[in-house]
This record gives sequence, C-alpha cells and structure tokens, in this order.
Amino acid sequence: MKLINLVSFFCGTVFSLGLIEGKMIDPAAVLAFLDFAGAWRPALIFVLFGAVIVAYTGVEIQKHQARPWLDESFSMPTMRKIDRRLIIGSMVFGLGWGLVGLCPGPAIAGLLIGNLKTLVFLMALFVGMYGFSFWSRRAG
Repeated sequence: MKLINLVSFFCGTVFSLGLIEGKMIDPAAVLAFLDFAGAWRPALIFVLFGAVIVAYTGVEIQKHQARPWLDESFSMPTMRKIDRRLIIGSMVFGLGWGLVGLCPGPAIAGLLIGNLKTLVFLMALFVGMYGFSFWSRRAG
C-alpha cells in the first residue's frame, strides 16, 4: 500500500472523528445551529472556526511549497468562472443541508452510528448525483 493512501486514510479518520465529536453527524444539532429565528444553538460555530483555522493553515503552508509532500504536483481547481450551474448546485446543496441537517461528509461519518435517516439521505444523494451525471451527459 502506498504511503499516500495510508496518510489519506489517517486524515479521513481524524476528520470523521472530528465530525462525530463536533456533533456534525447529528441532524438535530445542525438544524438547531441553522435555526436563527427559533431556538438557535451556536455551539457548532466552534467547529466552523476550527475548520477555517485548519484550512487557512494548510493553504498558507501550501503557498511556501514547490510541490506536495506525497505527490508530484498540487491539484488545484482550474475553473474560476461562477456560472449558473455552480449557483444552482450551491442553492440545492444549501437547501438540502437546511432541510435535512446533513451534508455528505458528516453523513458518511454518521454511517458508523447506524442511523437509518443518514442511510436514506446518502442513497438519495447518490441517486441525485447519478441522475445529474446522466442528465448532463445527455444534455451536451
């Protein structure tokens, strides 16, 4: 097994444990965080700040490297255009997150606790992804 695969598995495990510990896999906690007009519970703001700090640190480290530690080159997004598909996709993602209280990362981590709603969410997510892929290939 390649070192990059072991490091990726380790990082994914740490990320999942952080999502679990931060209660990001609990749809009720996420929905309470998003409920500004009701009984807003701001506890997840600390999870958000922690994620921003880790991401910012990683970007700053990356700026001073010629190449990644475990790969030949950085894989950075090339598309810079904000188009209709990006805006609509972002809106659908946000709407789904707000309605269900889950997004893909925490939902996958949530499989560990055996929540049936999480499994249904992930199945719907994969059906939607496949449907979009099928539709976009046919459309052009």
